[in-house]
Amino acid sequence: MKLFAVALLAITAVSPEIRYFSSERPVENTPPRPMQTCLILDAQFFAHASPQFSDLRLYHDGKETPYVIHLSAPLQARETSIVPMNLGRRGGEISFDAAMPEGSYSDIQLDVTGRDFIATVTVSGSQAQTGSSPTNLGSYTIFDLSHQKLGRSTVLHIPTSNFRYLHFQIAGPLTPESITGLAVDKLPATEARYEIVAQSSSVTQKGHASVLEFTVPALVPVDRLAFTFGPEPPNFSRNVTITVTAVEPPPVTDAVEPPRPITLPGNLLRIHTVQNGHRIDEEDLAIDTPGTILDKPAKWTVSIDNGDDTPLAVQSVRLEMLQRTLCFEAAGSGQYTLFYGDPALTAARYDYATLFTPQTDALQATAGPEQRNPEYQPRPDQRPLTERYPGLLWGALVVVIATLALIAFRSAKRTRQG
Repeated sequence: MKLFAVALLAITAVSPEIRYFSSERPVENTPPRPMQTCLILDAQFFAHASPQFSDLRLYHDGKETPYVIHLSAPLQARETSIVPMNLGRRGGEISFDAAMPEGSYSDIQLDVTGRDFIATVTVSGSQAQTGSSPTNLGSYTIFDLSHQKLGRSTVLHIPTSNFRYLHFQIAGPLTPESITGLAVDKLPATEARYEIVAQSSSVTQKGHASVLEFTVPALVPVDRLAFTFGPEPPNFSRNVTITVTAVEPPPVTDAVEPPRPITLPGNLLRIHTVQNGHRIDEEDLAIDTPGTILDKPAKWTVSIDNGDDTPLAVQSVRLEMLQRTLCFEAAGSGQYTLFYGDPALTAARYDYATLFTPQTDALQATAGPEQRNPEYQPRPDQRPLTERYPGLLWGALVVVIATLALIAFRSAKRTRQG
């Protein structure tokens, strides 16, 4: 059975040929000597290539060249809640320890119950729970200012650390029972980089909401929305609703329900103030929308709820995708060209991708403007006749049935005459 499957795959698979690619883009700024070379895949590739770049091929002077595509710092899932150890009061302050996951981490989210509070959290770290001098990692303000409509933050922006144990002391109007756990985001190997998909500062006021609209080509992912505002007001917390719908939805029939819009909630927070002797500086002006994508051109509607406050001065809103980079080993001479636009192809598989090691000194090339492949011709339809012409089979069956009926009629007639 396995051999049959392999044989069937070999029969049905098609090979890439330059003449069957509808689009091409030259690779510019390639190195004059052999070395690892990388270029960024922009939104235009997503819009015109097959999903997951299954039809993307790189050619060097007409010969296919292996490559690898890697994602810039994929989003990491948040660790499950860490249970505080030795939680209690010491010296009038809440005190507890936490066993941290292996590897580097930064922002820590404390799970704190209660409302309307401001507290100071002092954090230190060590490689052993006891018996070693801890390293001071700083003091941080956590707060809940819901009564002022300024939101809540219990995130500690500690320096990048890899201590196995962290030690916490909290001074403020909280109790040990208020601390129910903590979570930490493990840092990816490299810092995330983003490419702009769409950008706008054109705002329409609709009632209490500031609304911006964007059109995103089909198959282009949006991983984050980044907001930039004017300096006033210095303090705000505004809820955001993001709605994604198809620009041209398919016709609605009894058998097909209308596609439901994708709705994503978010919150924008900026606080720079001093309250009760505590300095608070907190900003969160981005909303993650990891991998949101439609197979048709999409309309993105971003609605900022201002309530009864003055609308925010929106300087720009950017729809961004995580950067995808294509890398290959340049030969040092000749012309490299990227071809795509052949939906019959499956994703390329190269040993180069399995053995790839990114180099810090890789040369950064660029993709030139997209143009139609001058050699393009549609790939011949290799499906069986019964799939290309489904009516042919039914027609043949009708002819066979009619022929058999005629033969049966004549046979019965001869029998009666005999």
